[in-house]
Amino acid sequence: MRSTFKRRLIGAATALALAGASVPAQAQDFINILTGGTSGVYYPLGVAISKVFTDKIQGSRPSVQATKASVENLTLLQQGKGELGFTLGDSLAMGWAGDQEAGFRSKLDKLRGVTAIYPNYIQIVASKDSGIKTLADLKGKRLSVGAPKSGTELNARAILQGAGLSYDDLAKVEYLPFGESVELMKNRQLDATLQSAGLGVSSIRDLATSVPIQVVEIPADVVQKVGTPYVTATIPPNTYEGQTAAVPTAAVVNYLVTHSGVKDETVYQMTKSIFESLPELAAAHAAARDIKLENALSGMPIPVHPGAQRYFDEKGVKKQGS
Repeated sequence: MRSTFKRRLIGAATALALAGASVPAQAQDFINILTGGTSGVYYPLGVAISKVFTDKIQGSRPSVQATKASVENLTLLQQGKGELGFTLGDSLAMGWAGDQEAGFRSKLDKLRGVTAIYPNYIQIVASKDSGIKTLADLKGKRLSVGAPKSGTELNARAILQGAGLSYDDLAKVEYLPFGESVELMKNRQLDATLQSAGLGVSSIRDLATSVPIQVVEIPADVVQKVGTPYVTATIPPNTYEGQTAAVPTAAVVNYLVTHSGVKDETVYQMTKSIFESLPELAAAHAAARDIKLENALSGMPIPVHPGAQRYFDEKGVKKQGS
């Protein structure tokens, strides 16, 4: 009797041990997605990606963090304080190089690329009352350029320099997120805002329904002076209320980035689920319509994470020129 009981006890203990041994394989992966301000494109798209991960990556526990966007996201990834982050291409290249003027204290050598996503359009929007119609008209005016050292603010410096302007030429420079910039414009405390975002960004849509606006052209010659990674682009007619004509501007590609410490399988599953869910992402924000698998490695300025590379190899996606 005792021996039977002992065998059962040993059997039960063995079963528990085996059950315990299987736990790590089912351990939940925390995926912190670093985005931007809640009134931009990064945040709502990050929320949509989080839902995709929840639905398609078994055992994942995604979360979404609002941040100051590109520069902060890259710094946090270098510190291991996130698993996926949105960034502008110029910020990414500067972070990899350790450009101190852009806000990076040293080279961010742990960054790894996941994929190119959609282009950010540099959108300069003024109130009609300001009289601003061209870049030259910004002289002596009040402009918001995004949070300090953010990707948007780096874009602002580059575009103004290409137009032969600097912050010293402005009456006032505000370093504010998109939503706060719009509120100041509504209250006539600002003349214009420069916002680097996908087309149809909610902050500018909100502004355009509140006050008459003027979308300011960034001519092709200015874009050429700024150079890579900026390209010429067009804001289509009726993107915003009252904007009836197409407006030439500049654009720079956005990327999703991770770091070398994230497991290959996790990054593979993240990459796979994003490209298998493009209709859902486009439904969350129109900017996601520009995410194309064939462009996934376009202009990638840093090494691609092995997990993402595995997916692209399966799909036959190669970096341009390779």
